[in-house]
Amino acid sequence: MDIIILKETYDTPKVVLDKDKGIFEISGRSYPEDTAEFYIPILGWITEYVENANENTKFVFKMDYFNSSSYKPFLDILLKLSKLSAAGGNVQVEWYYKEGDWNVKEAGEEFAEIVDLSFTYKTFE
Repeated sequence: MDIIILKETYDTPKVVLDKDKGIFEISGRSYPEDTAEFYIPILGWITEYVENANENTKFVFKMDYFNSSSYKPFLDILLKLSKLSAAGGNVQVEWYYKEGDWNVKEAGEEFAEIVDLSFTYKTFE
């Protein structure tokens, strides 16, 4: 599989999807002008990955901020990972939020209620 590495910009997150190294991370701010266009290749990559996944998958969300239009692609990613988990894959989600940013933490908790995945919550500065 090709590796996806996107550098963080003012309004788009850093994205690293590297199956060989087992690195799966979205971090920074997510409020792209065209959310669907930004996340289509990422969702396509995740779909392909789920078909031939690693034994263990740790997906990291480390968000400073994300807007409501980013909620849907995040949920889509988590639903795809939930299918992998249901098929016997070992999937762990690490949800980071800035210390005191209860909105981002609560969003992670909402996602955890929707999908059947193991979430851990961690803070960063």
